[in-house]
Amino acid sequence: MINNVVLVGRMTRDAELRYTPQNQAVATFSLAVNRNFRSQNGEREADFINCVIWRQQAENLANWAKKGALIGITGRIQTRNYDNQQGQRVYVTEVVADSFQLLESRASREGQASGNSGYQQGNNFGGNATPSFGNSEPSNQVPNFSRDENPFGVTNPMEISDDDLPF
Repeated sequence: MINNVVLVGRMTRDAELRYTPQNQAVATFSLAVNRNFRSQNGEREADFINCVIWRQQAENLANWAKKGALIGITGRIQTRNYDNQQGQRVYVTEVVADSFQLLESRASREGQASGNSGYQQGNNFGGNATPSFGNSEPSNQVPNFSRDENPFGVTNPMEISDDDLPF
């Protein structure tokens, strides 16, 4: 059986962090995920998906991701039910997230809110330390995702003669 979920969306509110009686952190939040198509009147619709995340990841999400943050999550769909105070059975379907990742810096999100759509230089997604992946020098390079440039960095097409081809 396969039950995998991958979502990318914006948080509709700050995560609500609570602790179980066994002192396990749990955070609940919802993601607004755009649909791939537009409605008949040309507007893009979104689904609002309830999510829950546990333990250290819950604490990290509550500390770092706020309302409006673009995040990606991986997890699984889970259904549960309970009887409410009126004695009615209530069914709940939610995504139980195993992990999350911030997909934009706080400064770039705030820059977009003020009308600046450019990527802000020098941001490291809310932290003060540059992560080290075996490189002793910190890297301040920011990826450029614009489509205005040649993705290969070559301005002239490569010249290949027919003699160079193996077929």
